[in-house]
Amino acid sequence: RVRWGKRRQGAAMLRRNARLRREYLYRKSLEGKERERYEQKRKVREALQEGKSLPTELRRQEEKLREEIDDEDELTAVPHSHIDDEYAMAGKREPRVLVTTSRDPSTKLAQFAKELKLLFPNSMRMNRGSHVMSELVQGCRSNDFTDIVVVHEHRGEPDGLIVCHLPFGPTAYFGLVNVVTRHDIRAGEGQLPNVSEAYPHLIFENFTTKLGERTSNILRFLFPPLDKPEETKRVLTFANQRDYISFRHHIYEQPRGKDSIKLHEVGPRFEMRLYQIKLGTMDQAEAENEWVLRSFMNTSRKRTKL
Repeated sequence: RVRWGKRRQGAAMLRRNARLRREYLYRKSLEGKERERYEQKRKVREALQEGKSLPTELRRQEEKLREEIDDEDELTAVPHSHIDDEYAMAGKREPRVLVTTSRDPSTKLAQFAKELKLLFPNSMRMNRGSHVMSELVQGCRSNDFTDIVVVHEHRGEPDGLIVCHLPFGPTAYFGLVNVVTRHDIRAGEGQLPNVSEAYPHLIFENFTTKLGERTSNILRFLFPPLDKPEETKRVLTFANQRDYISFRHHIYEQPRGKDSIKLHEVGPRFEMRLYQIKLGTMDQAEAENEWVLRSFMNTSRKRTKL
């Protein structure tokens, strides 16, 4: 009976997730129509404000468009997108992040995953074992995790990082280069300070394009909002230069008052490069690509995406 009850509960959860996913995709499919309707109402507003005649193609719909404009308020005047739904709860509740690795990780990758776990407040690290990706995503949904971070390696060197937002995405894929763990920094620079568990200050430098803002949001919402900035001296920096994102982790002190600041690197440090964003979770092979780095995009050094 217990086993049968668990099966029924699991089946009910699968049906619920499938229903929520269908509702999300349906709202997403309506975005084009809502955007077109918004443009029509914008033209009507401009014509009324400037005292000009309406465009010919909108004259038959004038009365209905005016009624819709009169019924709008600040929340409904601007259409919302699926991106608003993805991070609707950001800032209202603290994120919970699961950190894991690819299967059979090397010692260096396991150490790197441990150090990543220390970066994210309210996070948990899990040994991958034999878990398949669909089981991992389903388990995180059931336990109210907001994000999954997966690190990969090539010949013992960490070379990939995946950030998957739950329950419906997006999923961002990054390449990793120049990974230096705390252990390696300590060997070269002596004793390092302990990793603070305080909520960090976040610095995002040079994310100026629309894709850059999207990328910074995916990374920013891995961390909880900082209610009392004066109580923490921990700083995480994501600095974009030519589409390579340099990550640094520091704590600071003020030995001679507010006018003097001394930085101490805590580690790890690495560079990331975004190469794909999917509108779905990482277990959904059929998910639509929002952006993909193509080979021809590297032809111009002056052309940057973020």
